[in-house]
Amino acid sequence: MAAQRRWRFAMVCSSNMNRSMEAHAVLGRAALDVQSYGTGSQVKLPGPSMHEPNVYNFGTPYSIIYEDLQRKDPDLYKRNGLLPMLKRNIAVKLAPQRWQDNASDGVFDMILTFEERVFDLVVEDMNNREPRLFKSVLIINMDVKDNHEEASIGAKLALDLCHKVFKQHNIYSVYSYSFH
Repeated sequence: MAAQRRWRFAMVCSSNMNRSMEAHAVLGRAALDVQSYGTGSQVKLPGPSMHEPNVYNFGTPYSIIYEDLQRKDPDLYKRNGLLPMLKRNIAVKLAPQRWQDNASDGVFDMILTFEERVFDLVVEDMNNREPRLFKSVLIINMDVKDNHEEASIGAKLALDLCHKVFKQHNIYSVYSYSFH
């Protein structure tokens, strides 16, 4: 029997900071082939007030964002969890990436989004891309609130779902190939 092909997973939220990065970290620790992205026009993080968010361009290294927040108000950003979140992100990858700019990253077997608006943007983007391989991709949305606790729970559920979908796909593949 031929070796199983390794699936590629994409985790997508709005800013590639919390939900998608927590899932990226969890799936990465489970040795899955995973990437993560955001769909927004910029990376937005809570600031000193609701009307004063911290805004960065995609591609700004997590370490630069960390240093910026550390310089602005270390107590506030430690208390609200942004500094620990950024430390996690630094350990996972260099910088937040934008979904719409990922075409050169290759093909994914399963894309998991963490809110309906992000799901709609991913589907719209996929429909607007020039078809190259005519390969199906499974796109699933899990509504996960954008806070640290829910992101942690959502990431564990995402890992479980990825394992189950991959296992089901391989069972189906074995049966379909065994009858030909």
